[in-house]
Amino acid sequence: MERVPPLLLILYLSIGAVGVLFAVLLGAYLYTRLRSGIPLGLYALPRVFSLSTIALLLSSYTLSQAPRLYQADNLPGLVRCLGATLLLGLLFTGLQALGWQQLLVGGATFTGEASATYIYLLSALHVVHLLGGVLFLMSLLWRAHHASRDGVRTLFFIRNPYRRLQLRMLGIYWHFIDGLWLVMFGLFLFFY
Repeated sequence: MERVPPLLLILYLSIGAVGVLFAVLLGAYLYTRLRSGIPLGLYALPRVFSLSTIALLLSSYTLSQAPRLYQADNLPGLVRCLGATLLLGLLFTGLQALGWQQLLVGGATFTGEASATYIYLLSALHVVHLLGGVLFLMSLLWRAHHASRDGVRTLFFIRNPYRRLQLRMLGIYWHFIDGLWLVMFGLFLFFY
């Protein structure tokens, strides 16, 4: 039986905790929304949330290419891949902020209907967790870029099992955050 590295176990436990947090908040959102008596579809969900979803899906795709590039010893390709993922993650964050602005313009305020407040809370909490992934991604990108400029550093980077684990952990976390947004976005589409 293969042992799970301690850092990976911590990541899995953290993902479980975050999953429970969001499940409770999404349950509270659905309960509040359905009990409010306000007809579904009264307020329009910002269209920019659809664009941010596309950006996040693309970032997940670009990051899914990283392990293949790492195994092929293609560090410049890995740097481009991580850079594209970073840009798409930041684009998602900017589009979310634009979506919040559109919610405000559309009349969804913090003092109004409670389920609108949940939209802000859930999407902002999601962005905070995404930004945690962005920080880890930036760290790994910087190390990969630094290593890609020298053959010896490239060799050490590619052969380092800790870097392989970091890349694996980043992928697990990023795809979890992506899947979490898809669940949230789906619920927002049908119950806002």
